[in-house]
Amino acid sequence: MQRRDWLKQTGLIGLSALSAASLGGSVDAAPVPADSSVRPSKMKLSLAAYSFNRELPRNWPTPRPHEARMTLLDFIDFCAELNLDACELTSYYFPTEITPEYLATIKSRTFLQGLDISGTAISNDFCLAPGSARDEQLKQTRQWIDYSAAMGAPVIRIFAGKQQSGQSFEQAVELCAAGINESVQYAATKGVCLALENHGGITATPEQMLKIIEQVAPSPYFGVNFDSGNFRTTDPYGDLEKIAPLAINAQVKVEMFADGQLTPTDLSRVIKILKQAGYRGYVVLEYEAQDDPRTAIPGYIDQLRELIA
Repeated sequence: MQRRDWLKQTGLIGLSALSAASLGGSVDAAPVPADSSVRPSKMKLSLAAYSFNRELPRNWPTPRPHEARMTLLDFIDFCAELNLDACELTSYYFPTEITPEYLATIKSRTFLQGLDISGTAISNDFCLAPGSARDEQLKQTRQWIDYSAAMGAPVIRIFAGKQQSGQSFEQAVELCAAGINESVQYAATKGVCLALENHGGITATPEQMLKIIEQVAPSPYFGVNFDSGNFRTTDPYGDLEKIAPLAINAQVKVEMFADGQLTPTDLSRVIKILKQAGYRGYVVLEYEAQDDPRTAIPGYIDQLRELIA
């Protein structure tokens, strides 16, 4: 399954054929003829604010006692110093009370620094059963869709959520898909995309992700957030190949797990996977290693800049 086919599926004929073609399911999919007009992959560089998780104040979804040594505005300036195309402004580091004035300040600062906002991220849980807690998760998702639209952020990384005690996998998937469907409908009215991240739990494998995706109504405002570091399987690179055609946002980490072992990421291989899938969009470095991000990140940015060229 190539990226062009995914785009056709989401816009026209749904996800059933996609499911079979991309991950070996049982649904018959009509062959798609070669399309010589398909554009080559195009990527731009961004950096996730989560790379400075130890330095930024963490206020969302609940405040975390923490001595902050950096603000989001400082982070934006750091991205500009690296001559990046964009920055990803993770929701966790926004103030507890987010005002239109603050969002305007963020939007202005990125513009004046020559940066796009490649997206943001939230820590939602759509596996919760119907009730006040689930309603709050959906409300916060709508809030961040509004914030993203105000800032000009085109995409939000979302989680599936956690399988609850006494809940079957199938029940968790059904609830998750329902939450995504409701949220995507709202996001579409604001021109914001939602990207489901492979983030463990019920998205620990490509096959599990597909179980969710095939229950989400086709929409150009929904896709996958490709995270190079989150498949802790025997063949993480092979699993990344399976979700790459569905990616509308891509995160790259400098370390990944293979057979339970933490190893350096083969960045060249990851970018090759994205290129072969025809990915067009931001490659967002999310640095989580132990070295000082201020000194370590520039070298990885240089590597990625060369690889995506």
